[in-house]
Amino acid sequence: MTKRAQFLRAARGVRASRRSFMLQAIRSDHDMPGIGYTVTKKTGNSPERSRIKRRLRAAVQACAAEFHPQYDYVLIGRREALGEPFSGLVSHLSALLSRVHANQQDAARQNSNRHDAKQT
Repeated sequence: MTKRAQFLRAARGVRASRRSFMLQAIRSDHDMPGIGYTVTKKTGNSPERSRIKRRLRAAVQACAAEFHPQYDYVLIGRREALGEPFSGLVSHLSALLSRVHANQQDAARQNSNRHDAKQT
């Protein structure tokens, strides 16, 4: 993901977080998952922010099979990601992905129930 509008759209989706990063996800129209990374300036200087993004990218590569097609994801890095063991980042990302997808399915069911109730 490269456009600001894509990041803003993902911010309207489901969120889940851990101490070292936050994951946002929303359903999209395309067949490949879009993945974006954000680390704000208040997190640290440029080398620290870059290191956080590199660690998050590596964690995404390790969990690549768990990303669903037709979703857009944004990972928002926090300073704690620098001190977190890599295996911890991977396990947290895996857990957040399963939580986000479960929440998306619940939200879809609730919307369809509302739609059915309005029709009757």
